[in-house]
Amino acid sequence: DVSEFTPSGAAEVRQAAAAFIVMRERIRRFLSQRTEMLAGISHDLRTPLTRMKLQLAMLGDRPAVAGLKSDVADMERMVDSYLAFVRGEGEETPEPVDLARLIGDIAAAARREGHAVDFDSDGDLTVPLRPQAAKRCFDNLINNAVRHGTKVEVRAARRGRSAEITIDDNGPGIPPHAREDVFKPFFRLDASRNVATGGVGLGLTIARDFVRGHGGEITLADSDLGGLRARIKLPV
Repeated sequence: DVSEFTPSGAAEVRQAAAAFIVMRERIRRFLSQRTEMLAGISHDLRTPLTRMKLQLAMLGDRPAVAGLKSDVADMERMVDSYLAFVRGEGEETPEPVDLARLIGDIAAAARREGHAVDFDSDGDLTVPLRPQAAKRCFDNLINNAVRHGTKVEVRAARRGRSAEITIDDNGPGIPPHAREDVFKPFFRLDASRNVATGGVGLGLTIARDFVRGHGGEITLADSDLGGLRARIKLPV
């Protein structure tokens, strides 16, 4: 986003500036229309999903009902993922966030669900961030790690003028040639698009959008645990 300005200077400069302003407005309209369209689709899908949940609740605990409930829950997660992706960080205002506490809470929640997640932090990790977007980012990364591995180690520390977070797992990892592709929207190594084995292909996209939107970077590498390492650097 660029603040308003008045084209000035040589004719060629004014012409280029005017073209930039027109382009910026077209991009803004496109993003607004896309967000409104998917928000409307999400709302429309939630209504029949809610009816289905109520009808399934009245059917009791039959074996077939359990499978349908699982399918409805998967559909709700997909709708939430699509909407989170298109909305991005929205109008959320940055504020000081204790990264150690935020990530520690996510790791604790994963442990309560039975996952082996170890978390350690040191130093002052208070960073100006959009808190809900930050939670979504690290939720996605840690959930991705526990989905593919049986052991996860999360480390957070201050490195100079940056906060560095590493998330290691002992899963199958990602081949080096695919480590850039996995950040693309809807790209999945598992071509079956089975949500049970890898979600809908937006978790890493949302995470990188958040990190880069805050002036940081996220990279993927081999982990000492044998699986994948995600390293996030955010300016403090």
